[in-house]
Amino acid sequence: MSSSDQSSMQRFSDKVVIVTGASSGIGLATARRFSQEGAKVVVAARHDLQAVVDELGADRTLAVVTDVSKDQDVRQLIDQTIARFGQIDVLVNNAGTAKSGDPASISDEDWQTVLQTNVSGVFYVCRAAISHLEKTQGCIINTSSVSGLGGDWNMSPYNASKGAVSNYTRALAMDLGSRGIRVNAVCPSLTRTEMSTGVQNRPELLKQFLQRIPLGRMAEPEEVAAVIAFLASDDARFVTGALIPVDGGVSASNGQPSLA
Repeated sequence: MSSSDQSSMQRFSDKVVIVTGASSGIGLATARRFSQEGAKVVVAARHDLQAVVDELGADRTLAVVTDVSKDQDVRQLIDQTIARFGQIDVLVNNAGTAKSGDPASISDEDWQTVLQTNVSGVFYVCRAAISHLEKTQGCIINTSSVSGLGGDWNMSPYNASKGAVSNYTRALAMDLGSRGIRVNAVCPSLTRTEMSTGVQNRPELLKQFLQRIPLGRMAEPEEVAAVIAFLASDDARFVTGALIPVDGGVSASNGQPSLA
């Protein structure tokens, strides 16, 4: 979709959207997409977000420096959102981190960092936002991963965390459906973000990744953001508890090599 097409769509006029992990990558692309479609956007990240506010417009954008692994930070995020905009219609839990290594030697610190950010962070933000989302009959979109649908080599902390996000999404959809809140997740594969720089900078490793992707390329952050926006829109009003792969076909494979 071109920028002119996006600007003509205003699916989220008068809606308030929170996006965590919004300083770069999928989070930044998502914040841009909702802003283009008329939303008031609250961007949250551990880093200064003034450049994002300047880009999206200070009148319709609020930045709150937030470490989602800390419940106090999360409560401040929700409180400041309500104080500024009065409501929450869409919550996008995108903040995340990854650690890799042999499971026999992963440190306590690395394990806790990944679980606290990727799992507890999602829990903290959802818990704090649910009462506000109930008032607006809003929705939650979590960023899981293809690594939350199956395993990877040497990525056990990340796999554990994203597997938890995937099943937490299903559980929340069941618990919150009667309260009018939809809950879904996107499950991207390799995406052109800062987190994947280590793969992008290693040509042979990147080649191996691309060989496993039927579409033959990595995702762009804007392509994931487009699916998030769909899940938040009225077009998806009967979709809840879904884990949507945005993976170029990776999860269609049973893992066996090509015979071609």
